[in-house]
Amino acid sequence: MMRRLPANAIAFSLYVNIESCMSVQKSYLLEREMATQGKRTRIEDIRRVELIAAAHRVFLEHGLQGMTSARICREAGMSPGILAYYFKGKDEVLFGMVRYNNRLLMEDVIARLVAAQTNWARLEAVVEGNFPAQAFTRPIASAWISVCAEAGVNEQYARLQRLFHRRLRSNLASVFGGMFDAARLHEASLIIAALLDGLWLRKAVADDIGRDEAIILVFTGIRSLVSDREEKLLRSGREPKRAAARRRWQ
Repeated sequence: MMRRLPANAIAFSLYVNIESCMSVQKSYLLEREMATQGKRTRIEDIRRVELIAAAHRVFLEHGLQGMTSARICREAGMSPGILAYYFKGKDEVLFGMVRYNNRLLMEDVIARLVAAQTNWARLEAVVEGNFPAQAFTRPIASAWISVCAEAGVNEQYARLQRLFHRRLRSNLASVFGGMFDAARLHEASLIIAALLDGLWLRKAVADDIGRDEAIILVFTGIRSLVSDREEKLLRSGREPKRAAARRRWQ
């Protein structure tokens, strides 16, 4: 029986194999953080990143309830109590980790969108970016569920969740905006978000679906939202008339 964990965030899906996560994630996070922060090398910055990486590993193994300061410090190979020196508390470490991994996920989707040549390819970028390769695993899906409930009681997590869904809707608007009116876009965004969330939930509960099948199922749902003519237009690279007309008046 799967251990029950409290609940959110596809954000926790780092783009490394879960089996190698325990050994490489510290250097991975440090490398990304140094690049993001202008290659700062202050020991305080390095220690903060190491503690966030350790917190993530503890979280995947023990869930939200099992995250203790002692476990995080032990996983990081640091003295007990050092967490309080670099952070205000365990909650700040966890929130920093959620926010950081949210950014990594969004950066990956954005990179895929930039490379896309058609609106259908942009749609593929959005969907595939929400199922990171080698990260669609039961441990990560369970970790995602274990933070979900926090959004209901913690405003910081709720704000991150709203940001995630706003970004998803914005990305879908870049695909369907010239084809769907506001009401239809809103409906499509809710349906696609439900498909993405539901398949991550299914992975955690049953573990009977792979990444490729999950992506296929999402697109099965998406095809129910568009006509054959609309799908052909999305694949063609041609701009819908509504979007073209709007651009002429901008």
